[in-house]
Amino acid sequence: LQESESENKLDGETASDSESKSEFGGSPPVPTSDDTPEVLNRALSNLSSRWKNWWVRGILTLAMITFFFIIIYLGPMVLMMIVMCVQIKCFHEIITIGYNVYHSYDLPWFRTLSWYFLLCVNYFFYGETVTDYFFTLVQREEPLRILSKYHRFISFALYLTGFCMFVLSLVKKHYRLQFYMFGWTHVTLLIVVTQSHLIIHNLFEGMIWFIVPISCVICNDIMAYMFGFFFGRTPLIKLSPKKTWEGFIGGFFATVLFGLLLSYVMSGYRCFTCPVEFNNDTNSFTVDCEPSELFQLQEYNIPLVLQSVVGWKTVRMYPFQIHSIALSTFASLIGPFGGFFASGFKRAFKIKDFANTIPGHGGIMDRFDCQYLMATFVNVYIASFIRGPNPSKLIQQFLTLRPDQQLHIFNTLKAHLVDKGMLGSLEDS
Repeated sequence: LQESESENKLDGETASDSESKSEFGGSPPVPTSDDTPEVLNRALSNLSSRWKNWWVRGILTLAMITFFFIIIYLGPMVLMMIVMCVQIKCFHEIITIGYNVYHSYDLPWFRTLSWYFLLCVNYFFYGETVTDYFFTLVQREEPLRILSKYHRFISFALYLTGFCMFVLSLVKKHYRLQFYMFGWTHVTLLIVVTQSHLIIHNLFEGMIWFIVPISCVICNDIMAYMFGFFFGRTPLIKLSPKKTWEGFIGGFFATVLFGLLLSYVMSGYRCFTCPVEFNNDTNSFTVDCEPSELFQLQEYNIPLVLQSVVGWKTVRMYPFQIHSIALSTFASLIGPFGGFFASGFKRAFKIKDFANTIPGHGGIMDRFDCQYLMATFVNVYIASFIRGPNPSKLIQQFLTLRPDQQLHIFNTLKAHLVDKGMLGSLEDS
């Protein structure tokens, strides 16, 4: 009996879960299976299931990496569209799990309201982004200026409409379940929409802040799988029985090295290091600038302990490479916990994958469970250690003020510069 109870706890099911299932009348969905293409099934029919899965995952991984390179080549606008599509698919996968578990009640408006709230939240976040990064364009167009001015009020009104619709949809005897699904929808929005919005903010800081973190997570996922497949012996965590310490440690060192090399290569190209800005004259995105100090080679002294080992006293590298160590360390040590969280969620509902979109990999959410956690870290890291005031944005906002307000700011700034002794030196020069 004790062994049976421990197995249930391992699967994420306790007595309270069983009571909830009987109360809600739902049953766990059937585990999803991968739709492996028939061509691969025939080609790999002679292999064991272990090696067949290895080849399927490997081939599909190469295909996804190739697709990733293609969208990077197509530019930032396509990248933003892909992020939007991935967000919608991840939201669909999570909401579908909830719908499949409790579909017997046929709750009114549940799916409609879920997608409506997704629309409201996206309207709010993308409206904020448009106002922030396309300020001049917004001020130039009268309809956009009005929408920008009352954006938050409109967003709140839209959400309030959905809230009232939810209250009106409440059905007697099913109140608890409906509030449960209301919370399910909002937690999904918090996990998926908010963090995908942060990915786009990272992209505007420069494509290198988008590509390097995502690539580090991909590298860690691949190398941890490879080290675990060939050398794995020691289980890492019960939530993911196939994860091993050998894969975890091997993935860490491989990811740090990969991050250093990728950062060195990308730091030499302005198209990756420059912030993505909207050019009002051409109505297109530009990535041309004078590289900041982060992306200029500098000489660093090697610690005395390592000098005897490597034989060098100094090394030339980009400052961004030092930051890449922090990014790759997070991707390999903390990032996997996003995957463990997803594994616990799937075990709670006794499903193998979120969906069967990608053969050998599961759903889109199965591939992005670590990416969303990584995106939040990168955004916090940039705000804490990298980003400073943006003069161009301040000037744009300054030009939209009334003349008397502009004059007041000018006089204040002039007095400040005189006190600092800078204005006199500028006039003399």
